[in-house]
Amino acid sequence: MNGLIIFISAYLLDLLIGDPRWIPHPVRFIGKGISLMERILRGQNTKDRAQNIDNGINIKERMAGAMLVTVIVGGTFVLFYLADSLLMSATLLTFPINHLSFFILIYLTSTTLATRGLIKAGQEVISAIDSDDIVEARKRLSLIVGRDTDRLDKKDILRATIESVAENTSDGIIAPMFYFAIGGLPLAMTYKAINTLDSMVGYKNEKYRDFGWASARIDDIANFIPARITGILIVITSFLINLLSYSDHLNRLNGLNSLRIMFRDGRNHPSPNSGIPEAAIAGALGVRLGGPSTYSGKIVEKPYIGDEIMASNEEILYLNAARVSLWITGIVSVMGVLMVILIIKIRGAWK
Repeated sequence: MNGLIIFISAYLLDLLIGDPRWIPHPVRFIGKGISLMERILRGQNTKDRAQNIDNGINIKERMAGAMLVTVIVGGTFVLFYLADSLLMSATLLTFPINHLSFFILIYLTSTTLATRGLIKAGQEVISAIDSDDIVEARKRLSLIVGRDTDRLDKKDILRATIESVAENTSDGIIAPMFYFAIGGLPLAMTYKAINTLDSMVGYKNEKYRDFGWASARIDDIANFIPARITGILIVITSFLINLLSYSDHLNRLNGLNSLRIMFRDGRNHPSPNSGIPEAAIAGALGVRLGGPSTYSGKIVEKPYIGDEIMASNEEILYLNAARVSLWITGIVSVMGVLMVILIIKIRGAWK
């Protein structure tokens, strides 16, 4: 029961305050740990990186990257397992220690979630488009995507926003919820460490192709189930929004099409996971995502996801779709809470 109370309180706390910069955040410390370990494992001398190459693979770099994953992932789990055990034990003590330890557990759990932050980031991009400030829209978009944004037009900005919202609904909301449900705070925070590793070193560029290989692979494994849960929840949410008649704002939400596009185009993405929620949301909204994108000045050809419905004004089509994508994220997060409650109840029944 304590686990459920902690999780629901953490979800509400995240909705209330998000991640204020002035409050210490575990993920920022994990990020600093990753940077420190990278410097230690790779050293300052880059000349050795051209050595120990076998069939185009730098063995030394891959071994160093695997060590990084072992230290960060293993260290995070052990640290938060001990912290969780200590704090849970302290909740049995008398006031004020029990109240303080309980609040710390709630706060730590809330830092694994990003519902408020994701919705706010999407709203800021949409608000800039509403104000016809494309420069500001590009700037705000650059904070949530990895691609170059300085030459994107309004349609491309909105399309990238929808893609980011869909992907991060899985990475930032459903995945940590899923791991909390099956393993509590230690596993949820371990997932955040894996996700942070991927975001910092899991790139396919020259610098991180080998060193970040292990980080990218473990992230793919960790997100396999959550991405598919997210896709299913987006499909269900599409049906629910139509049922609740919210579709007056966008009369084309289509749960069946969401399901169809998810199965048809879910693999049309460099990531084995990100394409699932993106395809589900593209089908629901009647938009086309994916396609060529520019990263560090280089064009990367990516398959398209979804079918674009006929519209007299594509900017209005994508603006409305971006707005509704945030509603989808909010409802999916609530359904994620129900998922956690169900899993924890089932786990309790098996004990």
